Amino acid sequence: MVNDIDQGHILENIVYLELVRRGYTVYIGKNGTAEVDFVAQDFDGNIEYYQVSWTVRDEKKLARELSPLDSIADHNPKYLLTMDNDPPASYNGIRQVFVLDWLLAK
Repeated sequence: MVNDIDQGHILENIVYLELVRRGYTVYIGKNGTAEVDFVAQDFDGNIEYYQVSWTVRDEKKLARELSPLDSIADHNPKYLLTMDNDPPASYNGIRQVFVLDWLLAK
């Protein structure tokens, strides 16, 4: 049986593979002690940041997932991808997106 932690790791792998398929060079980011799941750079050098979580409906979990992205001072796009099929949300410029919509977008 797959538990929540395994589902989160599987979802991260799916997002990573999709970023690579879309032509990004993908890194894991660190900002002090905060870790960003993926830093994606396209061929032109444009950068996007991604956090991936199965769900962030718990306020503490949401805060924990947003924190690494919020600590990045630049103005590149930042995304929180989840399986929460809620209306799109934005937190201080960080866009929360239903991961299935994101996967089908390009």
